[in-house]
Amino acid sequence: MGDSPDIFGDEPENDDAPSLAELEEAGQESMFGAPEPAPVAPPVPPTSAPAQPYRVLARKYRPQTFSALIGQDAMVQTLGNAIRRDRLAHAFLMTGVRGVGKTSTARLIAKALNCIGPDGKGGPTIDPCGQCEPCRAIAEGRHIDVIEMDAASHTGVDDVREIIEAVRYAAVSARYKIYIIDEVHMLSRNAFNALLKTLEEPPAHVKFLFATTEVDKLPVTVLSRCQRFDLRRISTPLLAEHFAGICTAEGVAAESEALSMIAAAAEGSVRDGLSILDQAIAHADLGGEGNVSAAQVQDMLGLADKAAQRRLFAALLGGDGAALLDAVDQQFALGVEPLALMRSALELTHRITVTQLGRNGADAVSAEERAALEEWAEQLGAGQLHRLWQLLLKGHDEVRSAPDPLVAAKMALLRVLHASDMPDPGSLAKKLEELAVSGIAMVAPASGEAVAAPVARTDQTWRALIETVDQSGQLRLAQVMRDWVRVIDLGPAELLYALAPGYSGDPTAEVRDALLRATGERWQVTRGEGDGQPTLREAAEVAKAAEREALMRHPLVEAAFTAFPDAQIVEESPEARVAQGGNKWSR
Repeated sequence: MGDSPDIFGDEPENDDAPSLAELEEAGQESMFGAPEPAPVAPPVPPTSAPAQPYRVLARKYRPQTFSALIGQDAMVQTLGNAIRRDRLAHAFLMTGVRGVGKTSTARLIAKALNCIGPDGKGGPTIDPCGQCEPCRAIAEGRHIDVIEMDAASHTGVDDVREIIEAVRYAAVSARYKIYIIDEVHMLSRNAFNALLKTLEEPPAHVKFLFATTEVDKLPVTVLSRCQRFDLRRISTPLLAEHFAGICTAEGVAAESEALSMIAAAAEGSVRDGLSILDQAIAHADLGGEGNVSAAQVQDMLGLADKAAQRRLFAALLGGDGAALLDAVDQQFALGVEPLALMRSALELTHRITVTQLGRNGADAVSAEERAALEEWAEQLGAGQLHRLWQLLLKGHDEVRSAPDPLVAAKMALLRVLHASDMPDPGSLAKKLEELAVSGIAMVAPASGEAVAAPVARTDQTWRALIETVDQSGQLRLAQVMRDWVRVIDLGPAELLYALAPGYSGDPTAEVRDALLRATGERWQVTRGEGDGQPTLREAAEVAKAAEREALMRHPLVEAAFTAFPDAQIVEESPEARVAQGGNKWSR
């Protein structure tokens, strides 16, 4: 057949001949028939690497340098000084609530200690380059000399024994061999005991980095061998600012109020906040608008409407019962629990109090809320806010244990509303005291005679004499003279007196001796006949009766007894009055 190809044999290779796939892609027919037309896809920009799987924000934005670690300036400064002065501890302990950067800080310390710089000649630094092989390997979790261990799954002595055996060998390629043990409080007591000696005197090439959320569970023997750093909760404004930067990097539009809500819900944890932000971005995409709004975040987190909270609070302060009940019903219809309503009212009271102390509503999530807080802070007094807090706190406890929380919340809020019409106990007490003082001067019988008529000069001289006896240490005799001696005549070193009814015995000799010891003079003390002036105790009782009579005749008190016939005037100490006044609130 000459050079014709054998149809039963192999065809000669032709590198230039198009393949079947190429023919199909070109839309040409093959011996197997015409291919199905391929769907038209949008053009895809060429990429040099395959698409990476999505990483959550908490991992994507894990800090890679100390400058990116927010809210921990004191710790960074301490570490920086220790590295510059070559005063590095052999063991570090990072403690704090979840999500504040404990494990991230441990990895950053590992990078800082093992960084060699882009040129390979650098030493330990607080600003690792992130470009050298140790920095990249530690960031990717593949460095052979940086060993991370989860103490929650490696709790026993055998796991610690492996560390003890391995620390004897020098680092393979790094400056330091570093052990990062997360949740170190999960180690057993025996494991801690086995680690103690190595932890106290490790080889020079070994560093231990511990992280825990429950530092109180660590033995004191371990704590004393570590340099401890307490990582702080991140403030809400700083978190909101951090989230705004991440949204900009992600190309996501977000309202400032929405970011403030997310930051507040994070409770100081960066990781928790980024998880909520991830959810909020996904929620916004489902909404079709593509931006994170306050309304969407509020709905996503199940938070009560801040504006509705302020309307309810305004009705509470304004004494509008109908508006108050309507606001409660509206919030309940939207799914807000009665206990959450009480918590929101308590939170607003706290914010107003803080604003009143000069914080200028710094923790407000919007300009409208800030303006409302400042207005209420000007209108309400400190005593009013504290009484309001006590009433709301009592209502919160009642709602939590009530069989019908909604009814309990309404009744508790109405009680607070009606308490606003009650007089301020502190102001009322002060007013009554002023009236009582002025009443003594005003009130007198129709004849013009005084209600209590002790001789003023003699009374003052006798009172001073008794005070002298009291200060000389003769307390019992001073009390006898105050309660039972009625002065008939008092002159220089002479006393003529009578006894008030009820005293048994004759105190003449004792009074004479008491005056001698108190004044240094010999007194002529004689018990005479007649009534004499009232004793100091009797004069005080007369004055007190006069005060009460004047008080009872005052128009304000008469009006009070007319409105409340069964009311009583109760005397109490100033301390008790202040304590009881803290449980009431008035405008």
